[in-house]
Amino acid sequence: MENMLKEAPDKELMRSVGAIVLGGGRGTRLFPLTKVRAKPAVPLYGHYRLVDIPMSNCIHSGIKRIVILTQFNSHSLNRHITNTYHFDAFTDGYVEVLPAEQTDASDNDWFQGTADAVRKQLLHIRDLRAKYYVILSGDQLYRMDYRDLIRTHLKKGADITISALPVTRSAAKDFGVMKVLKNGRIRQFIEKPTKDSVLNDLLTPDKVFQDFGMQGEGKPYLASMGVYIFKAEVLENLLLAHPEWIDFGRELIPNSLKSHKVYVHPFTGFWEDIGTVRSYFDVSMAMTSQRPPFEFHDQDHLIYTHARMLPGVKIYDATMKGVIVCSGCRITKATISKSIIGIRSIVQPGAVVDESIILGAEYFENEADVTHKIPMGIGPNSQISQAIIDHNARIGKGVVIKGSLKLQDYDGDGYCIRDGIVIVLKNAVIPDNTQIV
Repeated sequence: MENMLKEAPDKELMRSVGAIVLGGGRGTRLFPLTKVRAKPAVPLYGHYRLVDIPMSNCIHSGIKRIVILTQFNSHSLNRHITNTYHFDAFTDGYVEVLPAEQTDASDNDWFQGTADAVRKQLLHIRDLRAKYYVILSGDQLYRMDYRDLIRTHLKKGADITISALPVTRSAAKDFGVMKVLKNGRIRQFIEKPTKDSVLNDLLTPDKVFQDFGMQGEGKPYLASMGVYIFKAEVLENLLLAHPEWIDFGRELIPNSLKSHKVYVHPFTGFWEDIGTVRSYFDVSMAMTSQRPPFEFHDQDHLIYTHARMLPGVKIYDATMKGVIVCSGCRITKATISKSIIGIRSIVQPGAVVDESIILGAEYFENEADVTHKIPMGIGPNSQISQAIIDHNARIGKGVVIKGSLKLQDYDGDGYCIRDGIVIVLKNAVIPDNTQIV
């Protein structure tokens, strides 16, 4: 059967693949953006959610049977998936959110790690009726055709294939790093190595990078992207035979190297792990440049999301430079630079917004509907810099919010400081003339 699939057209081949998107745990490194939502539901680019990235990659790759494993704050993610992803009645495609649950077959405990999450949902995952499982993360920004990944998997006759890219020595300490033979087989896999002696042993020779068609200058390590493909029976057998293996990177993959054929799939495009407030902020700011590292304006590889019926942007006498403005916004006599202004945002006269992310609002609040003394949005003459303003926040008049690397992490009334960035919480109210600097 596998030889037949090697020769099968892409459409038939991808019908044999099911996708498992890992929703992650509490998302403490992304707090407070994960205070009321799962990591994959965190807004991105003012218009999308993080989960839209792997979902769109799956759709473009012809994978239309997808499950999403979540554990914490899954309501907003479930609502987004329900409102967004509908496959027509003439295909067998579907998307399903699988939150952690107690069953007779489980140990009635929360997911303990990535592998444990898949193990505890095997009963439902088998409904994908897949010969191959693609395992994906819900908090990364990249564009990949998973058909290339499965072609590598089939060409090598692999049991497990791991997508990888070059990283620097300092970055390697945050990833699963592998030592690879010339033919692409993985000989060693160490999760988050920190010792110099271990890192020295994991260096990838330039010749190996060249053979893979990769540029390794200044990035001499091959790091796992957290994108895997397994033969279905291999994954199920490993999970059931070794209940003590709770994480793919720490236990399952390293312990499978001797007993199974594990290969690398080289990836050379843009990829960013959005696991911290700082990485989320930095990659968002990079998107405001004239030549962003990741292009959302690609007609052949659109990122899909919930289709909202919002009016066009209304801008009156404003000054803007390097700004992404999303649907339904109203901006009046404001000055905005290098920022993302999310859906339904309101920025009032005299406001100055610089290097910030305004997530916007989940609903319109017209003047006649305002019951709070401070309306939603950015109030008159307020100054916002190095900040993230979450959904439905109310920023009063003359407020000054300025993030800085000099600021220490702090939890205030309606706001937090993380990695030098001020994050105003969802639904928070910041009174007139407040200063957060």
